[in-house]
Amino acid sequence: MHRDQQDKLPDTANLGDFESAKHRLVFENRLRCPPVVLNQGGGVVLELGVLADDLTGGMMVASLLEADGIRCPLVSSVEALAALDPSTADAVVLARKIRLIEPDLAIAEATVAVEAMQKLGIQRFYYKYCATFDCTDRGNIGPVALAMLKASGGSQTIFCPAFPRHTVTVFQGRMFIGATPLADSFKKHDPVTPMLNSNLVEVLEPQTPESVGLIPHGVLVQGTQAVQALLAKENAPKLYIADTVDDADLERLCELVLDWPLTTGADALPVFLSRAWRGRQGVTLKPSQKNLLPGSPGREVVIAGSCAAPTLRQIQHFGEAHPVFRVNLLESQDADACVQQILTWADAQPADQPLAIATSDELEEVEKNQASLGRQGAAALADSILGEVARGLYAKGFRKFIVAGGETSGQVVNALGIARVEVSVFDELGGGYCHQAAPEPVSLVLKAGALGQADFFFRALERMRLAEQH
Repeated sequence: MHRDQQDKLPDTANLGDFESAKHRLVFENRLRCPPVVLNQGGGVVLELGVLADDLTGGMMVASLLEADGIRCPLVSSVEALAALDPSTADAVVLARKIRLIEPDLAIAEATVAVEAMQKLGIQRFYYKYCATFDCTDRGNIGPVALAMLKASGGSQTIFCPAFPRHTVTVFQGRMFIGATPLADSFKKHDPVTPMLNSNLVEVLEPQTPESVGLIPHGVLVQGTQAVQALLAKENAPKLYIADTVDDADLERLCELVLDWPLTTGADALPVFLSRAWRGRQGVTLKPSQKNLLPGSPGREVVIAGSCAAPTLRQIQHFGEAHPVFRVNLLESQDADACVQQILTWADAQPADQPLAIATSDELEEVEKNQASLGRQGAAALADSILGEVARGLYAKGFRKFIVAGGETSGQVVNALGIARVEVSVFDELGGGYCHQAAPEPVSLVLKAGALGQADFFFRALERMRLAEQH
């Protein structure tokens, strides 16, 4: 849908005959997925497979599902996914660092992910990306969604990045962070994916050869039949941005897509889908209170790669009590030498204190780095340094890691060789608290750069220390 089309609400009197709309949607989408299968205990066996485009996003989805009583481990590789016992989980999140890789590589990853989930019996898939729709004109939201749509056998899908609980909404196809349009928010300064257009239809269209439609709020509130008629019109697009302003809209969307093979969006929709599936089966689950995971004896470190303002405040606050090594990327282009310098510095710090390593910087310095190294070059250098530092610190006995930044989190987890984690419920730590049991216990708190109060690092450390006492 182009701008001149998007700004016109569909005429509900001309949405088409509902029975023909129903016929098309039922036989092209719904009947591709048989009803959810319940195990003997009344729990759903792997009802949903989620592919997340970064680690912190995957963690948040898993933790929100866990809080709702859904057993949802997180894995970081197809191999770990294949090793999962389906009887031990109701859903699974596969988190891959695919947001910024080449589109062809992201498409290949998405296809392999769906095929691996299908081998576990999963028939419903969810593509999770950032609630602020972080992407570029090349992707990877559009390319990955189309690849998953093809692999899952679906005919249409929606894009629902709204997260009303955290004031992220979409109206008339335009995203708002609170009352601020996306393009006027802090996201316009993102060092890697600056979001300069609030119109998500226009953001998505350059990424795919498919046209992009809009499910406007005025149609959504009329109910499922009105939306189905819109989606069944002649030459209807495969891809639709969905207006979503509150939780009631999420419930309305679930009525529409409950049995579609593929849905896409941010963190909120999977929980509503799970509730809707259980509601249809008459199954209820008690919310989980699992906010303490097993302990991980060892030293503590904060690793920060995000340049978002909340992370900068958190580093500043942490540095008032503990040592911080601030990496100057322009002076650290010899990555190996920089890593060794940081590890030598860490050896000199008191063993009974946490410490921090940060490539995070203010906007002016970020722009200097990008001018010299290029946008991708600066990000790649920072990730390389922090990943190798994490590996070196692990070898020195560090077992509690707090990591700030989605891309940085993926880099650190990959560097540590962590393939599967148990996830805590969503709470003040933003859903990022997790634990690896083997081969050695490691606890992590992973956070998106823009989340958390100034004392977030201290709260995260307190939680991991409390776990050791239990």
